[in-house]
Amino acid sequence: MDHHPLVVLDFDGTLADSFGWFRSVLNGVADRYRFRRVEAHEVEALRGQGAREIVRHLGIPRWKLPLIARHMHRLAARDAAGLALFPGIEAMLAALAEAGVPLAVLSSNREDTVRRVLGPGNADRIGHYACGASVFGKARRLRRLLARTGTAPERVLCVGDEIRDLEAARSVGCAFGAVVWGYTRAEALAAQAPDHLFAEPAEIAAAVLA
Repeated sequence: MDHHPLVVLDFDGTLADSFGWFRSVLNGVADRYRFRRVEAHEVEALRGQGAREIVRHLGIPRWKLPLIARHMHRLAARDAAGLALFPGIEAMLAALAEAGVPLAVLSSNREDTVRRVLGPGNADRIGHYACGASVFGKARRLRRLLARTGTAPERVLCVGDEIRDLEAARSVGCAFGAVVWGYTRAEALAAQAPDHLFAEPAEIAAAVLA
């Protein structure tokens, strides 16, 4: 077995700086699918909540979530050229890949969009893609990924920016590292007691390679 663990990375808010884009399209999607708009003064409070609380606050019935997700995926594909990786992400991916660390992306976004935003060089560093997960379906995709790669959960570090990412990792038995630069506020993530709390991308590589 490889000396290094499998590192499973979330995409939006972890690798890609997409929160500004998400805010820019959200209220249009709200109007289309008839759920509550998000006002500017509500944003910071919502960033302290988990996905279930946010869905409840917005008044979205569960049956609408797949429809909304597909529409958001189409918008992200349309706007992919305007999305960028966070500073330091490319160097982090390069350091891990050059050290022989196997990498995977676990995302609700579409694989083609993820690859476009990563760019060819970074996309080639990712050995496995588990994309298109439903809002609350990441644990299922993660289990399938581990089965496909033959990796035991204790050999995995999941990295993400949302409480639902942490919940998915824990339900499968994987360690979790929370990043503070994404959608969820740092104090809300810290309150969940993740195994790691990363302040910048370089810390991910340092923790894995240590």
